Amino acid sequence: MDKPFSLACENNRGPILEILQPLLADKLSVLEIGSGTGQHAVWFAKHLPKLRWQTSDLQHNHVGINQWLDAYPSPNLLPPVELDMLGDNWPKADFDCIYSANTAHIMPWEAVVNMLAHVGLTLPSNGHFCLYGPMQYQGVIEPQSNRNFDTSLRQQASHMGIREFHQINRLAAEAGLVLLDDHAMPANNRLLVWQKA
Repeated sequence: MDKPFSLACENNRGPILEILQPLLADKLSVLEIGSGTGQHAVWFAKHLPKLRWQTSDLQHNHVGINQWLDAYPSPNLLPPVELDMLGDNWPKADFDCIYSANTAHIMPWEAVVNMLAHVGLTLPSNGHFCLYGPMQYQGVIEPQSNRNFDTSLRQQASHMGIREFHQINRLAAEAGLVLLDDHAMPANNRLLVWQKA
């Protein structure tokens, strides 16, 4: 069976790594929320060998993630645990960083709210939360390609759509997180970085 494949993951992994490498230099353990195909996990684990990288996703995505982990094993890369943002089944291990890419616009808003709340509860002081994906600002989605993407998401399911940065940042602040950076990324995405106060 062929591994699941995302061209976007292949294209954005390099620019994301450039930001993660110095940011996570003193970190020990990362929880990846929504590992998807598993492509980011195998890439980042290889290039951040001092970090323990814990993959996670809904159960039905585990087969594909494990295919990538089997094809590109790293001693610091852990098989996926089941994690549903609408549930409370968060892993009990200690994490000083949480990373998630292209999830906030896919999951229901209630799940986004739950994710930020749990991130705040899970991270220790000075821990980081990194969230990658498209954003809108003050209700404006730019450029046209992102507006087209937002329309296609909403046509797929009413709960999906590009999120408002200020709403997410408010949730982060309520969870005890302080915004450090809002990085412009290729393909009109952002990489948001918060630190636990």
